[in-house]
Amino acid sequence: MVINQAVRTDIDNAVLCWLASVDADGMPNVSPKEIFAPLGDERLVIADIASPRSVANLRAHPKVCVSFVDVFRQRGFKLYGTARIGLPDAPDFQEGAARLASIAGPDFPIRHVIEVTVSKINRIWAPSYGLFPDRSEDERMQTAYAAYGVHPRDEDLER
Repeated sequence: MVINQAVRTDIDNAVLCWLASVDADGMPNVSPKEIFAPLGDERLVIADIASPRSVANLRAHPKVCVSFVDVFRQRGFKLYGTARIGLPDAPDFQEGAARLASIAGPDFPIRHVIEVTVSKINRIWAPSYGLFPDRSEDERMQTAYAAYGVHPRDEDLER
C-alpha cells in the first residue's frame, strides 16, 4: 500500500499518532507517539522513546493500526500493517533512526525504531464532513481554532 501525498500531508500536520497493539494475552493497548514519519512509499517509522509496553506487545503480535488526525482540518488516516522492532545494532536501524532524529532533535533518545509496513490505509473524517459537506477547509479550520481556543501561526495560514 503506497503512502501517497494526502497521507504525508496529514502526517506532517498531526501532532501525535496513536499506535494500537495487543499483548500476548490479546489485551488491546493504544499509546500516543509524538515522533513518527513516513519512510519510503510503504513504511511508517515511529520512535520508541519510552514505550516498553508497545515494544513488548509488538514482539508478541506485530499486527498494528496507527491513526493520526490533523485536528484543525478534522481529518486523518488509519494505517494498518505489520510492525517490526529495529534495534540500535541492526544494519537498517540507522535509516529510520536518522529520519526520526531529524524530528526529535537531541533531547529524545531513540531506543528502538518501530517500523510499520503498511498493508491498508483508511481515511478518517470528522462527522462534520458528512453533516456539513459544503463547508470549506478554511471554515472547518476556523471552527476548530475557536473550539480549541487557539490562533494559527502566520506560516500555518500560508499552507
